[in-house]
Amino acid sequence: MRIHLALRRHVVPLLLAVGLVLTASATAHPATPRPVPLRVATYNIHAGAGEDEVFDLDRQVRALRSLDADVIGLQEVDVHWGERSQWRDLARELAHRLGMHVAFAPIYSLDPEPAAGTTPPRREFGVAVLSRHPVLRVRNHEITRLSTQGENPLPEPGPGFLQATVAVRGIPLDVYATHLDYRPDPAVRAAQVADMLRVMDRPCPFRCPAHLLLGDFNARPDAPELTPLWATLRDADPGAPTFPASAPDRRIDYVATSAGIALRRAWTAPTGIASDHLPVVADLHLTRR
Repeated sequence: MRIHLALRRHVVPLLLAVGLVLTASATAHPATPRPVPLRVATYNIHAGAGEDEVFDLDRQVRALRSLDADVIGLQEVDVHWGERSQWRDLARELAHRLGMHVAFAPIYSLDPEPAAGTTPPRREFGVAVLSRHPVLRVRNHEITRLSTQGENPLPEPGPGFLQATVAVRGIPLDVYATHLDYRPDPAVRAAQVADMLRVMDRPCPFRCPAHLLLGDFNARPDAPELTPLWATLRDADPGAPTFPASAPDRRIDYVATSAGIALRRAWTAPTGIASDHLPVVADLHLTRR
């Protein structure tokens, strides 16, 4: 008994002293926050049709599910648009079937076609964000557009630049989805890039530490009109072309990240001809602040 008591007299104070040293060390050097993993993707779904021009949403659901992405930016999304997509709401249907939240931003929102005895919804076409994480806020910003819905259009502000703020394990993240002009003349795309940069420069009300830009830019990475983007964003280069899907020869689809996001890897997913584009997928790490 005396031996045990003697040990206690010496060992207990020693343990207390060691504990105090460790506590002080932890206070002086707080643990580095663990990065939060996030898989993101961008995919032009061609209004539900494949490169074979056959509308097949089941095929696209399988393609999207195979990405196993937490956040997906979609382009060419029909919402009750017309016969080509069977008048269906592709944004909500894809979200429901994948078990994800959805944010949709129409580029075009047109009056419904007349239908006797019914009140049909508006015909809309635009971009969307699907997210496994809760969506805190949705904004549909205007950028320069050259409409496809009338004769002799002129560049003017139009909606369809989507900002969806999502909560990723307690980190608010601004996710932007876009679809830039497809015409050979880069002038409209250049104006759109300037407009997007102005929007993304605005402060996030949730004090977002970073943001993403997902989209079909309709331009190659070295296109002069995209140069201003790369001054503030990082191109998550998948190292492969994305269009056309069956024999891709150019990269026009992008995941772009701001500071505060670490890129682990990026790739194009082998989804065949489920669309006329291939998706770009990226594994990221978000940094807590």
